[in-house]
Amino acid sequence: MNVVIRNRKARAKSHARTTPERGACHWRVWGRAFILTLLAQPATTFAETSALLPVPSGQPVHLRDVLLDNNPGELWVRFRFIAPKIGSDVGRIGYDVASVDMEHLCQTLAVAYVAHYELEPARVVISLSDRPTEFGRSAPDATQFFEAYRLEQSRCIWEGL
Repeated sequence: MNVVIRNRKARAKSHARTTPERGACHWRVWGRAFILTLLAQPATTFAETSALLPVPSGQPVHLRDVLLDNNPGELWVRFRFIAPKIGSDVGRIGYDVASVDMEHLCQTLAVAYVAHYELEPARVVISLSDRPTEFGRSAPDATQFFEAYRLEQSRCIWEGL
């Protein structure tokens, strides 16, 4: 399924061969323009920007992409972030700290995104990865943390999966 952005709405246009496993559709969003103005200005590519998202832990976090996924039988909006300092080794940022960052990203970024595109997702999934990974593919060497939320009155409510 492709996502086409027209008239300030994200809509599923059609099925496409480039759809990743599990039915999610990629819509890459990079750069400071999205973060600050929700795509009101042209965005730059990930490689061209050093924009970091502010999170409570202070770790460097970049938005990798946003996926609209209907495969669970309902709309899930997946926000995938790169957070190179996460991990279980000494000196890395563990899940306990990263979970606070994920809730913050849901509240400050995902809520605004969903409102801007007038989406009604059943779940919002925030994921952090220490390196870029392909959605739906195994990456045993990567550290990844995930949290799922439902949106209620512009608030992220944690949904333990």
